[in-house]
Amino acid sequence: MSTKTGDNIRIETLTTMEQFERCVVLQLEVWGYSDGDLIPRRVFLVAQRIGGQVLGAFDGDTIIGFAMGLPGYRNGYSYIHSHMLAVLPEYRNFGLGRRLKLAQREDAMARGFDLMEWTFDPLEIKNSYLNIARLGAICRRYKADFYGPSSSPLQGGLPTDRLYAEWWLNSPRVLETLRGEATPRESVERIDVPHTIYQWKQDPELRGKAQQVQMDNRHALESAFARGLAVVGYERDGEGNGSFVLAPWNDELEQTRSYDARRPEEKSR
Repeated sequence: MSTKTGDNIRIETLTTMEQFERCVVLQLEVWGYSDGDLIPRRVFLVAQRIGGQVLGAFDGDTIIGFAMGLPGYRNGYSYIHSHMLAVLPEYRNFGLGRRLKLAQREDAMARGFDLMEWTFDPLEIKNSYLNIARLGAICRRYKADFYGPSSSPLQGGLPTDRLYAEWWLNSPRVLETLRGEATPRESVERIDVPHTIYQWKQDPELRGKAQQVQMDNRHALESAFARGLAVVGYERDGEGNGSFVLAPWNDELEQTRSYDARRPEEKSR
């Protein structure tokens, strides 16, 4: 195995049951899931065979990370739902998460998709920064306790609240962001996440503070989205605190589809 600099990592499509079994093991190593939360190898096989994506990051012959996506369809519009991305802890901070996402983008665009979506924990500062500031995704939807209870110790026993990331693969915003030329949007509102959230989540005596931040931010984001705002930026300060930047969103100008068209579950109630 090579020195862990990220320079020698290659990304390839995964196709064999042995490779899919490795993705199951990686879930254990990255999140510490119990058996009930693990995605089995057959689901990876199905994803690969029905038009989804299973990409692996290799260090030599060893798969040290993967990204798995499924084809989605909503209100007459097809897209890729990037369900899971994992990188071993010792290989983080080398940009491999971004590289896997870019490989997913290249594959999706080659097959005619112009939208990729995924969900992420709004309390995870580094991941939020990657998704919004480094990839150019926007957020206009929030789902409280998306997955229900999680067996992962990283969740800290909190509800599995998730933001939906919309990644419009060939939009001006995304192209400018990937080139490092994105112009910061002027914020109408900001919603903060303290860097101490990780400590609070893991300490039973402090977990109540993390729960309060989650609840406050849940209400703030849901309110902002209901008023037509979107997450259009994410900033980190010198201490590692995170901040969502929200502003009005114009679908026509930004070459995206309407907000309502992305919420069939709301219309059916």
